[in-house]
Amino acid sequence: MSKPIVAIVGRPNVGKSTLFNVLAGSRISIVKDTPGVTRDRIYADVSWTDRDFTMIDTGGIEPDSKDIILSQMREQAQIAIDTADVIVMIVDVRQGLVDADAKVADLLRRSKKPVVLAVNKVDNFQKFMMDVYEFYNLGLGEPVPISAASRLGLGDLLDEVIRYFPANSQEETEDERPKVAIIGKPNTGKSSLINKLCGKDRVIVSDIAGTTRDAVDTEVTFHGQEYVLIDTAGIRRKSKIKEEIERYSIIRAVTAVERADVVILLIDGTEGVTEQDAKIAGIAHERGKGIIIAVNKWDIVEKDDKTIYRQTERIRQILSFLSYAEIMFISAKTGQRLHKLYEMIDLVMQNNSMRVATGVLNEIMSEAVALQQPPSDKGKRLKLYYMTQVSVKPPTFVIFVNDKELMHFSYTRYLENRIRDAFGFRGTALKFIIRERKEGGK
Repeated sequence: MSKPIVAIVGRPNVGKSTLFNVLAGSRISIVKDTPGVTRDRIYADVSWTDRDFTMIDTGGIEPDSKDIILSQMREQAQIAIDTADVIVMIVDVRQGLVDADAKVADLLRRSKKPVVLAVNKVDNFQKFMMDVYEFYNLGLGEPVPISAASRLGLGDLLDEVIRYFPANSQEETEDERPKVAIIGKPNTGKSSLINKLCGKDRVIVSDIAGTTRDAVDTEVTFHGQEYVLIDTAGIRRKSKIKEEIERYSIIRAVTAVERADVVILLIDGTEGVTEQDAKIAGIAHERGKGIIIAVNKWDIVEKDDKTIYRQTERIRQILSFLSYAEIMFISAKTGQRLHKLYEMIDLVMQNNSMRVATGVLNEIMSEAVALQQPPSDKGKRLKLYYMTQVSVKPPTFVIFVNDKELMHFSYTRYLENRIRDAFGFRGTALKFIIRERKEGGK
């Protein structure tokens, strides 16, 4: 089931990054005055009570002048409106209500999306409460007083946020159709690929800013099997600022990946794989989705007998964390190898949901241990007792050991490779949880 998306919106210096870091549980976004240093990571997974959600920091405002702030605030609000299920608007009690707040609030109100208004920097509730009430004027309902820096009022804020989440319904689990998100940088041919896969122009491909802004789910049937294609083509923006386009594309990717079973990372074959592709791919990898790397525009790439080899090598190098992903060379324009794409989606779906019997897993583990001794430290050796698979999407394994500290990352990787040798698991990440169990204990 996909997690709700919560977006944080607000003027510069009202405390967006501070709140984001506190809720994410670590300093993800670097709070720094140097432009461009902030927020390499702009999303994080958060849990509150029994609800999980993805939080995005829409950020990206450089306080140059009043006009620029307002236009970028609008841009920011638009990103939140387009992608989020719930929007948190942050204002600053010490600065009071300013014109930019009112204009953005107006935009958010008209969007009909649920908005929670957080009044930040309220370090003393008695002292500032009268100032908090001023923000009722924004027409966004009851303001929630918080202090992100002092961690006050955050529970009330999160209670308010999750109130707007849909109930944990079974609705999504009943839809068995594979959901496929097509992600990638702008202009890699995402819309063209969807059009080709559908056999008709369902997604408008145009260079007019905003023509494909809203992600549209497209239902497709191929050889009797229904698929849902999630389009993220809506990342071309009027904004000329490269960073903003990049931010927007990453946020769109997060929201699409969240809902998908299989993700197709589309790479422009004429340009080759880039660091931005790695950023976007990391989102799908972290979430344990099935992944296919599709190199598009292969019909217009100048080729010799080593071109495929060189491209593959470079992809494996830059996307080294996706060693399990399948690579395909396609052309959305001519339809080259697209029928193979559906076969690959089915295979990856299957592997992402594969279960391995506990007995077989432990046989593989015993064999692996016999071939390569577990690591030791200061005379104490790692012992592996037992391994079992606890879930799918992605396949997740728990390994019981005598001492977690001794379980080195490289040994986990070694066991993963042994499991992949035995079962393939092509196209899907594997997740390992290491648990400690005292010797002789159950």
